[in-house]
Amino acid sequence: MIEALEDCLADCRRHLVRAPRDRRSPMHTPVVVSGDVDARVMVLRAFDAQAWRLRFHTDIRAPKAAVFAADPRAALLFYDKGAKVQIRARGTAAIIAEGAEVDAAWSASTNFARRCYLGDGPGAASAVPTSGLPAAFEGAEPDDHQLVPARANFALLAVTLTALDWFYLAHTGHRRAQFTREGPDGAWAGRWVSP
Repeated sequence: MIEALEDCLADCRRHLVRAPRDRRSPMHTPVVVSGDVDARVMVLRAFDAQAWRLRFHTDIRAPKAAVFAADPRAALLFYDKGAKVQIRARGTAAIIAEGAEVDAAWSASTNFARRCYLGDGPGAASAVPTSGLPAAFEGAEPDDHQLVPARANFALLAVTLTALDWFYLAHTGHRRAQFTREGPDGAWAGRWVSP
């Protein structure tokens, strides 16, 4: 069992480093909550362990993009049942639609994944069940030329973490630690709290 605050913070980092790299990681798909208290499961695409910055892909037309642009508060929930660890996090979100980082993320995506940005925007009304994709791309992979219009809809959701709540479930007694970023260097300050 972890008995030092720095080990709790290191455990958070380990889980977040693994999550985007391993699709089997239970923390690969956290719950992300926007300022309008709407929650959704998203795929964690990258974690910068130095900046404590998470990166997700999103559609610029999605309602959450406008919400985060107006109110950058974000909350996230990660849970690993096997490890018996829950991480609740808060941070500052930004929607990024242009630039080298977005271009690199787009280039690293498969054409099959990129096709999601070809169809109707998320939340668009339909009289029938729909994927929102153009009929030509239902179950089919478009080529690079067909994906040109999709790029305009692709964006990143970047969340810089400002607070962490680490919770370890144990039959002998749960453990919980909280961390906040403080000072000009963004160092983490931690404390033990009762579960």
